[in-house]
Amino acid sequence: MSIAPALIRHLGPAEYEPTFAAMRAFTDARTPDTPDELWIVEHPSVFTLGLGADRGHLLAAAMSNEGNIPVVQTDRGGEVTYHGPGQVVIYLMMDLRRNKPGGKLYARQFVNKIEQAIINVLQAYNLGGERIDGAPGIYIAGGPKKGAKIAALGLKVRGNGCTYHGVSLNVAMDLAPFTWINPCGYSGLETIDMRSMGVAAPLADVQLALANELVRVLESAVPAEETVSTTVPT
Repeated sequence: MSIAPALIRHLGPAEYEPTFAAMRAFTDARTPDTPDELWIVEHPSVFTLGLGADRGHLLAAAMSNEGNIPVVQTDRGGEVTYHGPGQVVIYLMMDLRRNKPGGKLYARQFVNKIEQAIINVLQAYNLGGERIDGAPGIYIAGGPKKGAKIAALGLKVRGNGCTYHGVSLNVAMDLAPFTWINPCGYSGLETIDMRSMGVAAPLADVQLALANELVRVLESAVPAEETVSTTVPT
């Protein structure tokens, strides 16, 4: 049976907790014939905790509720992260068991392809991104901000191969709340956005570029590390 490419849905600005509930409900209700979906969303300010996260990574400013930012426990992997206006968030409701041009995906391959899609989009905006072993996400590859984190991943893969949660890419944000946490559990890790790297890109353009590149890379038979760069909207 031929499987259609994932549908891209634009949710617009949306509160985190109802979106989290909707992801779980979608995954609970899906069948082997349910199309995969990517949800594009922009959240108001929120700190989220992975399933086994150490709340000690919420620093004093976050715990004192400076800025009145809620803290939400989730069931994704990883530690604490921040979502807020000016950030691309894309949730991936995928069935990894499905036969695609590259065959069924394992979790590690899935992560590699997501990371490569981010690297490709950054390259299209003339920004170098790279992986760091043992630290999921994408980091600035060179220059004064080498090693600063610009994109984060947090996924849930159920035993039946169905996924939810996803990826965030910082475009033009208030970065201060990242200093109120140890991002992804790393003390002193600098977090950056595209604007701070000199890229003035509309959020909607980056949302579309990343969503399209995720679909392309995830549907491709080419290994993630061999995929080519995307183009940005004009």
